[in-house]
Amino acid sequence: SNPFEVKVNRQKFDILGRKTKNDVGLPGVSRSKAIKKRNQTLLKEYKEREKTNVFKDKRFGEYNTKITPEEKMIRRFALERQQNYGKKNIYNLNEDEELTHYGQSLAEIEKLNDIVDSDSDTEERGTLSAELTAAHFGGGGGLLRKKVPSEQQDGEEEKPKSRKELLEEMIAKSKQEKQERQTRRESALELTEKLDKDWKEIQSLFAHKTPKSERKDKEVEKPKPDEYDMIVRELGFEMKAKPSERLKTEEELAKEEQARLQKLEADRLRRMHGIDEEANKKRPSHMSADDLADGFILDKDDRRLLSYKDGKINIENEEEKEEEEGEEEEEEEGEEEDDENEEESQEESASENEENDAADSHSDLESDLESEEEATGNKEEKKHEANENESQNTEKLDPKREAAKSELPYTFAVPESYETFKSLLAGRTIEQQLIILERIQKCNHPSLAVGNKAKLEKLFGFLLEYIGELATQDLPELRTIDKLVLPLYNLCQMFPGTASDSIKFILRDAAHDLEEAIEAKGRAAFPGLDTLIYLKIISLLFPTSDFWHPVVTPAFMYMSQLLTKCRITTLQDVIKGLFICCLFLEYVSLSRRFVPELINFLLGVLHISLPKNQAQGYTVVHPFTPVGKNLELLLVSDKEDLKSWEKQNVPLSIVTRLKETSRTEINHTRLSCLSLCFDLIKKCAALYESLPSFHEIMHPIRILLTQHMPVNEYPEKMQEWYHSALKELETKVKHYTPLICEKKKPVPLKQYTPKIVKVLEFGRKQAGSKKEQERKQLIQRHKRELKGAIREIRKDNQYLARMQLSEIMERDSARKRKVKELLGSLATQEGEWKAMKRNKWKN
Repeated sequence: SNPFEVKVNRQKFDILGRKTKNDVGLPGVSRSKAIKKRNQTLLKEYKEREKTNVFKDKRFGEYNTKITPEEKMIRRFALERQQNYGKKNIYNLNEDEELTHYGQSLAEIEKLNDIVDSDSDTEERGTLSAELTAAHFGGGGGLLRKKVPSEQQDGEEEKPKSRKELLEEMIAKSKQEKQERQTRRESALELTEKLDKDWKEIQSLFAHKTPKSERKDKEVEKPKPDEYDMIVRELGFEMKAKPSERLKTEEELAKEEQARLQKLEADRLRRMHGIDEEANKKRPSHMSADDLADGFILDKDDRRLLSYKDGKINIENEEEKEEEEGEEEEEEEGEEEDDENEEESQEESASENEENDAADSHSDLESDLESEEEATGNKEEKKHEANENESQNTEKLDPKREAAKSELPYTFAVPESYETFKSLLAGRTIEQQLIILERIQKCNHPSLAVGNKAKLEKLFGFLLEYIGELATQDLPELRTIDKLVLPLYNLCQMFPGTASDSIKFILRDAAHDLEEAIEAKGRAAFPGLDTLIYLKIISLLFPTSDFWHPVVTPAFMYMSQLLTKCRITTLQDVIKGLFICCLFLEYVSLSRRFVPELINFLLGVLHISLPKNQAQGYTVVHPFTPVGKNLELLLVSDKEDLKSWEKQNVPLSIVTRLKETSRTEINHTRLSCLSLCFDLIKKCAALYESLPSFHEIMHPIRILLTQHMPVNEYPEKMQEWYHSALKELETKVKHYTPLICEKKKPVPLKQYTPKIVKVLEFGRKQAGSKKEQERKQLIQRHKRELKGAIREIRKDNQYLARMQLSEIMERDSARKRKVKELLGSLATQEGEWKAMKRNKWKN
């Protein structure tokens, strides 16, 4: 409406057919719209900048699936304790003081141990004491007369009970009723089972079978079945397709294995204690034809005596009885299965029982006196037979009991310390040790209980320490260690994190000892046999072909340090170094990684097998020296020992007993080490033949073998190993690829022909391709949007600055107003005081 608020956008040229949107602009209207929009959005956010009206779930690890529930609870509890700890320390100045009320502790008052009055809401409300009734309704005579001692005792007994006592009494009553209901239910179940059993026994008496002679005649008379009938029967009995059982999970298999081992352990304990299973089985007692079977209830008294101990029901005896009944039920089930499997034997025995029953029926027809005499005689005979059977059973059970004692238990708990673990395996054969470790893992599987995982993680460390102890003995038990690697591997597969931490700890200690020895003495010795075996176990437990591994890579570095920093002073050092070389080849067999320490060590081993004066044309590196004391360690000059040598593997256990061997055996060991060195050179040549610098790497070894090695003095077998190694080095073809410059597209020469660009519109260049046009449009659009965003941000900042300035102005005006009011009130007070003073002077 206001013409001064209208802005007209004039164009330089009028073009026909072009529609313009922004010919006329309304800056006032657009400004008011922008302010209104900012009032609704930006101002609202500014005012609510320190307020939160959204509920966020800030519980620790609520949506983190990698953390177990136990770890979540522990972490939450720790955070809660940390939050509350500071607050308590700030404000709780008197923590040790106890708050009281009328001399009583508030903590004791909150326990609600108050005496129940008659007005309280309990079951006994409305009752009045005897003294109160006597005082109000008995004329006061009851209060005046003295109490008899018996009445005083009754008064003491009828004291009002506290709330705690009433609750305990109520709980005891409910438990008692529940126990009675359970006993009634169990007695009814026992009676029904007994009736079923008696009915089966009666049913077996009614079974009638034809004599064997008649059966044979009938079998003879049976005609032979036809071929067609036989085929039909075969088709009838043919196996039909049945659905197979589903595959069980690891937890289900662990539970089944635990249950099986527990059952076997219970059987072993029963045999060890000499409890005969057949003696506990119930056998049907003999019954005559006239027996009415009306006294079965009196055979066993199922009633239980109710007893209390410390104010609670004593249920121990009942639980023991229930366990015995459960065992009897299991035995009865086993008997029923046996009865089903052995029906034919029962039928045959039924005919024999019939004859005995006939004899019993004849005896029942006689007089009462004779029957009583016979009954007493039978009882004495049965007692005598029972004593004989018991003596025979004890004789039979003695060997069973000894066998059960010598047998291994089927269930084991995880040992808590290394001493208990060592005592568990001490004095056992290797097969028994493997069985014990297997049963410990099965009985304590992580899926069976919560704490089993931590226990089995400890077991890995104990087993690793036990293997190290076996290796450090005077006679190392390498076969036992070889067998124990299997359970160690199983535990490593179950807990890879714990296994890697344990072995990294061992490697860290070994590397630290090596560094300390080098710092103290300037040289170091090779480690013991246990460390070498740990390095071998690492290659069995973890993948060695990875580019980087948290366990294998440190072991790799440690072995390379051993080959370069440990001095070679004895034959034991040579054997240990060759063992590490074998480990290196095992580590890099898949990755084919080049190990320079390995080649240098093999060159040094060949060097110490030569005489001192022949070390020319090649260089040896540390720990070997061209001249010094420890040369000629592998040199054998005795011709008889050279002739008597035979190729054999160098056992690792020889490191501990090399000092006790004779000179001939030492020379044979030297020759075996040399043959092993030839074999390792051959394997290195096969492993590194693909390297471009293979011939340069193997050049010192080739010179030493061809120019300095006294081959003719060695035995024939050694000469064969020498020639095979040398042939493996010389047959490799040199394959060098010549250096070629990188192929590039040739750069064309500059031409002076002008570049013609089509111009369709004045002042605008048209790009050659469609992609270039789209790219330029996108750049232009991005510039426009960026300018608009910067402009809007600048306006937002200006708006917020105005809002903040208005808030400051309002606060300042309010402060000035209050100051003005205070100054005015002070001025009026001053004027009044001066007026009073003037009046006083006038008066």
